Amino acid sequence: MPERKNTLYKQVLASVGQSHLMYTYEQLFGQYDITVAQALLTKEDLSDRSGYLNARNTLLALMEIGIICIVNENDIVAIHEIEGLKFGDNDNLSAMVANLIDADLLALLTDIAGLYTADPHCNAQAQLICRVDNIDKEIEQMAGDTVSCHGIGGMSTKIEAARLATCSGVNVVIANGREPDILVRATQGEDTGTFFPAQVNKMESKKRWMLSGLASKGKVTVDQGAVLALKEQNKSLLPAGIIKAAGRFNRGDIVDILDNQGICIGYGICNYSSSDLAIIEGKHSDNIPNLLGFDYGDEAIHRNNMVTL
Repeated sequence: MPERKNTLYKQVLASVGQSHLMYTYEQLFGQYDITVAQALLTKEDLSDRSGYLNARNTLLALMEIGIICIVNENDIVAIHEIEGLKFGDNDNLSAMVANLIDADLLALLTDIAGLYTADPHCNAQAQLICRVDNIDKEIEQMAGDTVSCHGIGGMSTKIEAARLATCSGVNVVIANGREPDILVRATQGEDTGTFFPAQVNKMESKKRWMLSGLASKGKVTVDQGAVLALKEQNKSLLPAGIIKAAGRFNRGDIVDILDNQGICIGYGICNYSSSDLAIIEGKHSDNIPNLLGFDYGDEAIHRNNMVTL
């Protein structure tokens, strides 16, 4: 096809290319008997409460059973009218996903060894920066307009992504994707490029978010058995352990978790609305489909979506 620059043309190419891309991933991972899945996301998906929760729960479930999920932006629906809701590049998309799943490390792979003091493609005197503790204006200036030979993102988008991820409690490394065993070496703590340490730990980050202005829409009071399961056994909150729900909240909203004395023991993202909980509270999870006519899982609040105090 002749090259065109309109949005529809790009969406057509994206639609054709998705199947080829996933076939390639299946062939590569299949050599190691690893199953792959695909998730296509937009910013709109993650800005919606239910969309955020669905994406998080699905990605975490895939990880738990050892499936590698290939995440890309859904270019088929990311039309011009919602341009502001596009990630635009895989660097920022990956940082958002790293935050979504509480990743330990985000590896941004490119065709150079990391962040340099100048563009190494143009300046032979450029030196690799092995560690960046704070992303300031000087670091942003160094990133400049260093553009990868492949893809639409440059070093500047990787710095943007590193800022987002590190502020969410995720360590970041920018490294050369062509180096042998680069991911294995990076996860083992070897110096493989430019390392950006997390600015806060993941628990602090999650607590800050749950205690932010987006936080609590209601309260859920639980029995003593549930308190023990949540605080000492790191279990999920099941409907059977709920005494009552107070306030009006929707699926995906954050709620305070109280013991039967009214003391707050934690915060969590609820899988069910307040009206749903009023029906299933105190009931066994097996009864959820019969009581509601649908179910979003056995847990009222999954342990991955909870912070206990």
